[in-house]
Amino acid sequence: MKDWKKVKLKEIAKVNSYTIKRDFKYKTIEYVDISSVGTGTIEKPKVIKLNEAPSRAKRTIRDGSIILSTVRPNRRSFYYFKNAKENLVVSTGFAVLDAKEVIFSRFLYYLINDYKFTEYLTNNAKGAAYPAVDKEIINRAVFFIPTDVNEQKKISTILSNYDELIENNNRRIKILEEMAQTIYKEWFVHFKFPGHEKIKLVDSELGRIPEGWEIKRLSKVVDTQYGYTESASEEIIGPKFLRGKDINKNSYIIWDEVPYCKIEPDVYEKYKLNREDIVIIRMADPGKAGIIEKDIDAVFASYLIRLKIKNDMEPYYLFYFLLSDMYQSYISGASTGTTRKSARAGVITNIDILLPDKNVLDQFGEVMNLLRQLLNTLLKKSENLRKSRDLLLPKLISSEIGVSDLDINTGDTK
Repeated sequence: MKDWKKVKLKEIAKVNSYTIKRDFKYKTIEYVDISSVGTGTIEKPKVIKLNEAPSRAKRTIRDGSIILSTVRPNRRSFYYFKNAKENLVVSTGFAVLDAKEVIFSRFLYYLINDYKFTEYLTNNAKGAAYPAVDKEIINRAVFFIPTDVNEQKKISTILSNYDELIENNNRRIKILEEMAQTIYKEWFVHFKFPGHEKIKLVDSELGRIPEGWEIKRLSKVVDTQYGYTESASEEIIGPKFLRGKDINKNSYIIWDEVPYCKIEPDVYEKYKLNREDIVIIRMADPGKAGIIEKDIDAVFASYLIRLKIKNDMEPYYLFYFLLSDMYQSYISGASTGTTRKSARAGVITNIDILLPDKNVLDQFGEVMNLLRQLLNTLLKKSENLRKSRDLLLPKLISSEIGVSDLDINTGDTK
């Protein structure tokens, strides 16, 4: 490792240097809490008034800041901020790292993305129920880095090219998601479905609806099944173990982020997930739903309820009904609990659902199948990009693959 040096993290980064002070000039903040961060992704920050912000909203962000979860740290809880807003604030559940002059900030991000750093944090975490790391543990982490910052930039450029492709895919996925939900609203909320001009609206308990459409209680349309109780594991010790946290952020499932679990063969068949199954969260984020869109060796956890359609209703219609503002508003009001919301199966299905004409449902299914195929193709491309990047990352940041002699334009790397 010629021209590389051994350093501790405290020599190359400041940890938790910036916090909200009395002279903080913003009255409104954009807040990121611990549940908002995934594998290199982040949900849109919550815009809230500073005086109404939770007590954990303390750490401020700079351009190039990196956050990592200090509780149960893993490689899915890191994020790098480009062009960060000055009023962006993150939870104290994160450690915030800011690069010193000896290291390029993006290279620092890739250093801590290496599995060796995650392994170090896991091995040194304190506490049984909620293992966590503190600033001292983070500062003690040891790395090898190139002394030449330009070499750091070259490595960062190679790896960030993968991330930019993934980000582009994420933007396209978001557009497809928005298109699907817009089509659902147009067809089944505003009743602008194909051929609607020839169908008159009639009165019903749900208001004016197209003639010939039915209204049924959701409990009459689906059967429910609670999930399997077991601990999740990152080791491949059985099938994938789908949990609430795997479906509460998006309308799709990133299967390479879903852990595994042990399960006996005779129990497996009862909880095995099948293509077109729909699951819905009953605790913590009640009402958030997911749909199984491929053949997968997986079971579902006890915080989820599987909805089994009794008739030939289009699964995507039920799925987007569950995502609709009407259903989400219902479940929000019907859920019980103050600090931890929950809803049992009877509550989850105790709502009327509109059953459209079969021809309209079939057309909707055709459109949704096309959109979701495109969406899942992009997900697969991103999964392959992540795997390629993760194979390349440790080789680049350990100098196993040298870049000093490569002609790489690093001008736009951030």
